[in-house]
Amino acid sequence: MSTTETPAKPSVLFVCVHNAGRSQMAAAYLRTLGEGRIDVRSAGSAPADSVNPAAVEAMAEEGIDMSAELPKVLTTEAVKESDVVITMGCGDACPIFPGKRYEDWKLEDPAGQGVDAVRPIRDDIKARITALIADLLPAK
Repeated sequence: MSTTETPAKPSVLFVCVHNAGRSQMAAAYLRTLGEGRIDVRSAGSAPADSVNPAAVEAMAEEGIDMSAELPKVLTTEAVKESDVVITMGCGDACPIFPGKRYEDWKLEDPAGQGVDAVRPIRDDIKARITALIADLLPAK
């Protein structure tokens, strides 16, 4: 297989509207479970001022600290630099480039919800991240 088919280190961009919950949790899981073998970015089409505290708390229960993360604005450059772009409710705001892999994950929005409501969203994201890693990093 040539390096043009499978990059040495794949890159993934997670995008949701506020970059405060779903995309932050997905990025945190991929950074942790991918063990540095995948470049990870997250951004929002209309980023919030801070990461959702319930998302931070739910991830802390998993041993992942997101307390220092800040929502970032979605840029064309971030999309261009990513092999896989995963949207979570803002697909129409994300620029499309040929040769990129796009997925839209239908996930409930954790905005304004408590940690009890965020846990099932977190668990859904973890399952999707585990499958994504298996897809991007096939066993040698």
